[in-house]
Amino acid sequence: MGSISELAERLVAADTGGWSTEGLRAMAASLGWTWAEGAAGPVLGTGPATGEARPIRAGTYEERYTDGEEYVGLVIPLGQPEPGDAAQAAAFAAVREELTAALGKAPVMGSHGEMGPFFTSGPLWGNPFLRWRGEPNTLELRAGKSGPELLLQPTGPAENWFWRQGIGEEHSISGYFGHRRDPANAGLGFPGGWSARSWETVTSSLADFLGPLPAETVALGMSVGMPVYGRTDDGAPLLFDIACGERLSIACFAEDDAAAAALGWGTVADHPATAERWDDDDPVRRVDAGGPGEPKGRALAEMLVATAKAVGVREPAGLIVGGEGTYVGDYRVTYYGLGLATG
Repeated sequence: MGSISELAERLVAADTGGWSTEGLRAMAASLGWTWAEGAAGPVLGTGPATGEARPIRAGTYEERYTDGEEYVGLVIPLGQPEPGDAAQAAAFAAVREELTAALGKAPVMGSHGEMGPFFTSGPLWGNPFLRWRGEPNTLELRAGKSGPELLLQPTGPAENWFWRQGIGEEHSISGYFGHRRDPANAGLGFPGGWSARSWETVTSSLADFLGPLPAETVALGMSVGMPVYGRTDDGAPLLFDIACGERLSIACFAEDDAAAAALGWGTVADHPATAERWDDDDPVRRVDAGGPGEPKGRALAEMLVATAKAVGVREPAGLIVGGEGTYVGDYRVTYYGLGLATG
C-alpha cells in the first residue's frame, strides 16, 4: 500500500459511489483491496501497511442524519502504539505530521471529548481529531481505541449530527472544535452551545477538559493559552491562566495569597517547570500538572472551583473564558465541553 500519506491521497480522490454497498465495493476494487463479509459486516483487506478497514453501516439511529447513504464511514487503523498516553499522543503526532506534509494543514481540528459523531466513544487518553473537509467526503485522522485511525466519511451526516446537538442542555456537546480560514470550510455550520448551571457541572466539565489536555495538545501539535476571568462584586479580573503545550500549567491571580496556598496552589519553587511560562514571582501562585497522562483532572477542577468561590464568584456564569483564548494558532476554537461563557 505504501505510506500513510499515499493512502490518504488515494482516499481523498476515491469515488465512494454515494456510500452504497456497490459504490464501496467498486472503490475497494479500484484501490486493490479485498472485500469479505464478516460476522460484524464487511471487512476490507488493505494490505500489510494498514491491515483491515471496516465500513460503518448506517443503523436506525444514524439514518436520521443521512441522505440515503448506506454507510457513514470507513475506518482504517494505522497501527497499535505501545500502551500509555504519551506513546498514543506521539503516534498520533507522527501521522499528523505526515498527513500535513501531504495534504496541507487540516481545515478543522479539535477533540470529540466524551462523544464523537453519533455518540461513539473515544479512548481514555484523549479524543483528538484533524479533519480535511471536502465535498462529498471528508478525511479525518482520529484517536482510536488502539491507535490512530483514518476515517473516510460522507461530509453531510457527521456535520448534520454535530449541528443538531446544539440544544442547550448541559453536556449536550463535549470537547472543542477549531476551524481556520480555508476555502474547504465554506458553508460549515456551527451548533449552539450550552451553559453550566451548577458548580458540580463546572467541576465535571473542567475535569474532562484538563485531564487529557496535554496529551491532546501534543497529538495535535498546538499550544493553548486560556485566560479565565472571575466576575465578583468588584468586577471581572483575571483569575486563572491555563497554559498547555507539552505540559499543563495553571496560574492563579487571586489576591488572597494565604487562601490560595490553603487551596493547594504552589509557587515557582514548588513547580519550577512553570517558569517557562511565567516570571518567577508573577503570578505568585501556580501549579504544574504535568505532561500526557499526568494531570489529575478532577483534583485540578475542584481546586479551580474552590478558588473561584473563595474570591466571590457567585455562580458558574461568573467564570468567563477570555476571547483571546479562543485563538489557537490560526484556528478559532469553541470550547463546547466547558459550558462557560466567553467574553
